Amino acid sequence: MREAKALEKLKNKAGKIKQNVFVLFLAYKDPRVPLYAKLFAALVVAYAFSPIDFIPDFIPVLGYLDDLIIVPLGITLALKIIPQPVIAECRDRAEEIRKQGKPKNWVTGALFILIWIALAIWLGSLCYNFFR
Repeated sequence: MREAKALEKLKNKAGKIKQNVFVLFLAYKDPRVPLYAKLFAALVVAYAFSPIDFIPDFIPVLGYLDDLIIVPLGITLALKIIPQPVIAECRDRAEEIRKQGKPKNWVTGALFILIWIALAIWLGSLCYNFFR
């Protein structure tokens, strides 16, 4: 019983984090947000959605620190530096979009795939030149 409540709490917190990342995604496009806040929000959103971590997940304990500390801390800081009226509007828009179903952004997905391909080609050429 106690484990079920704890698991439910974790699911709720994870859902709030995902929603806040989407709120930041919407907020950094808003013209009322200062440039420094846009840049920080964009970095937080990119890091949250990116499969690349500062500390790889396979490293015991430390591997999950970025997911448990860095991402939520970045979200919290970004939400604090963006004007609150913008955040309120973006929360409302995010909730409307969530009710309509998950949005699909094929351009962003393709961009991530292209970045991974470019990175793989670059690393492959480095290894080829190193071991040749």
